[in-house]
Amino acid sequence: MTTTRARLLDATLRVVADQGIAKASARSIATEAEVNQALVFYHFGSVDELLAAACLHGAEQRVAAHRTALEGVRDIPGLVAVAHAVHATERAEGTVALLGQLLAGASSHPALADATRQGLDLWIVEVERVLRRLIAPTVLADLVDVPGLARAIGSGFVGLELYEGVDGEGAAAAFGALEQLAAVLAAAEDLGPLERTAVRRRVRRAAAR
Repeated sequence: MTTTRARLLDATLRVVADQGIAKASARSIATEAEVNQALVFYHFGSVDELLAAACLHGAEQRVAAHRTALEGVRDIPGLVAVAHAVHATERAEGTVALLGQLLAGASSHPALADATRQGLDLWIVEVERVLRRLIAPTVLADLVDVPGLARAIGSGFVGLELYEGVDGEGAAAAFGALEQLAAVLAAAEDLGPLERTAVRRRVRRAAAR
């Protein structure tokens, strides 16, 4: 990646987060990047393509920043703890404001909608990898649709990120409920073989209804 291209990508993310997607023009982005406006079109062809590229660029950066923490998760309570830490970090970094702008602009920018989905998918892939590792040795093995659960967690996390902006206490309560649920799941791992078999049987029966 050339220095100019990287500066344009980073500048785009700052403009969208600080000024809103409606202000993300070739002029405003070039000004933020301190480069000639023509370079936006030289490197990306259009502002929409630059927005899409910046969205993926930002997602790749943020996922990479938390990958080591995710790889270190050893149980469900640990996953919730990392999620809480990611939430605090991303809000402080301004990523939550950026995500809100990207989601708002997706309806009128088709290329941005696809890039936003791809960016969220990067997170979901990481979460799915952790879930497969955590669930494999538990009573839930082969009982849970792991890809579906990863998407549910990813979409729920996005909702919590945005929801906190209008109801901080409600978002804190939601995280508290997740911590309680994680504790319940962790306690289930202390069951003996007979109890574990009984739980698996009941879950299978309930899922078949």
